[in-house]
Amino acid sequence: MLNSPDPWPPAGIQIVRRFNPAGRVDLPEIDDHRVSLHLSERTLTTCWESGLRFMRRRGHIDLTPAHSIGGFDADEGSASLDVRLPGGFLQRVADEMHVRGACAGVETRHLIEEEHLTHLVLAMEAEHGAGSPGGRLYMDSLGVALAVQLLARHAKPLHPPREGLSAVQVQRVVDFIEANLDASLSLGQLAGVAGVSRSYLQREFKARKGASIHQYVVSRRVEKARVLLLNRSLPASEVALAAGFSHQSHMARWMRRLLGVTPGDL
Repeated sequence: MLNSPDPWPPAGIQIVRRFNPAGRVDLPEIDDHRVSLHLSERTLTTCWESGLRFMRRRGHIDLTPAHSIGGFDADEGSASLDVRLPGGFLQRVADEMHVRGACAGVETRHLIEEEHLTHLVLAMEAEHGAGSPGGRLYMDSLGVALAVQLLARHAKPLHPPREGLSAVQVQRVVDFIEANLDASLSLGQLAGVAGVSRSYLQREFKARKGASIHQYVVSRRVEKARVLLLNRSLPASEVALAAGFSHQSHMARWMRRLLGVTPGDL
């Protein structure tokens, strides 16, 4: 913990490395804003709130505002790094940035992929772990830089944002599809993952990926089936189910259409 007798910057920034065992991972309510950096390579998790499954990857960041709870169920153990920013710290930075009081808080965010945020969190841990050789000013500067980034990109807005589909939302949908290829996927479910309407997702996904949602899912299932068939670890009937097809002939039809070969050819 960083302690300071001066009014600025406020004291109380904490840096905590956690190992989360497989199963339920709780992020209990605390007085601070929590920036959680995922350190493990890949961890398949299930969101408590939505029941949806997501692949957390190294560098993904979860943002949990003060006095909020969070968490997920994890298929395996994972490591993470928390930077906890007191509400007063963020409010003071917001005042310096002339952000109105209603915007001084931050919104809950999951699976943020922002290289600059990741670098700041890792730099704070490195400095803290080395005994703060750069002195208090350097650590304070890192904390202010982190708060500025959070307020600039993830501040709680005065009014709800207009519906839109960002690159991060597209990647979230893609990751969800990849983690659930063997499941029955629906447009409504994927729209919920992206946080937009079904019609908007259909239109914007095709504009960004060059294929409709259905075309994209089928192409990924065909690719998964191709790899499994080449590995020869499962019979074709089980490969079809593992890749998300309803039966073997369904898989064969799409493989002929997209690859020009049959499962037997492979």
